[in-house]
Amino acid sequence: MAHDTFQVGDLTAVIGDNAADEALSHRAGYNGLWSLHHKEGDRSFFVPGIAGLNFEHIISGEGEADKDVFFEPRRSPMSFRRLSESSAELHQPPTNTFYLESWTTFSLVAPHYIDMTFRFRATQHVFDRGYIALFWASYMNAPTDKSLYFRGGREGNAGPEMWQQLCTPSHNRDSTVRHTKDEFEMTFAEGAPDALYKNFSPQRFAHPYYYGNFDDITMAYLFDRSEGIRFTHSPSGGGVNRVLETTNPAWDFSFLVPNYEVAKEYQFRMRAVFRPRCSRADVDMEFASWRTSID
Repeated sequence: MAHDTFQVGDLTAVIGDNAADEALSHRAGYNGLWSLHHKEGDRSFFVPGIAGLNFEHIISGEGEADKDVFFEPRRSPMSFRRLSESSAELHQPPTNTFYLESWTTFSLVAPHYIDMTFRFRATQHVFDRGYIALFWASYMNAPTDKSLYFRGGREGNAGPEMWQQLCTPSHNRDSTVRHTKDEFEMTFAEGAPDALYKNFSPQRFAHPYYYGNFDDITMAYLFDRSEGIRFTHSPSGGGVNRVLETTNPAWDFSFLVPNYEVAKEYQFRMRAVFRPRCSRADVDMEFASWRTSID
């Protein structure tokens, strides 16, 4: 089995690996949340046939011109396992090029949460530049408001922390937001193609969470740390919705390990929130409550 359906609280999710499914019109290569519906909504949050929380890239700074390398998590074998009525695991054995093994656990939590834990380990010394960067994409299904919102400020500005709005003007333009203390510089092979994670916004985030507006739903991604986390936005990464005559933005993020060790296991946790439209104060409280519960 490559996927299954889970219904908990207000949410119904199809979770699956990177296999295609003709009956669901799901395209090969897209893993994670194949679809996600809220009981108050009329369509999936994610572009049909694609996915949300899709494990997209393993980044070493080498080989990006080769699409099989650039999209290695899409192309390397992956398996799905249902763990319970509310949770599932995706396992990817050591991948074809980077020999990175990973486990992704998704758990639906009432009334409107999905918790994700990602564990991984490098099994060989192939990250020659000394770092590992991993990237997740969520291809959003034509929200009217394509922006992401987070707490922070402008790089080099000592002014007060404020809510920031990120809506990039085009793909690969000012796309990635770093934490205020993130000074790590990824290096890349000469002549490597452009990518979202190589282009930085002048904005910086102060706390590891962001939200977006999807119809009458507030969607927020909360992370268990700031170190290693970066936010990324594209106004059109999910293509075009021709019925609604608009683009599908990508609301993405990455996780970096600047100095990795072979065979050492790393992990991070995040919570995705899908609740009826709420205030920014409510988003703050969601983050504070969740972080307290996992500490």
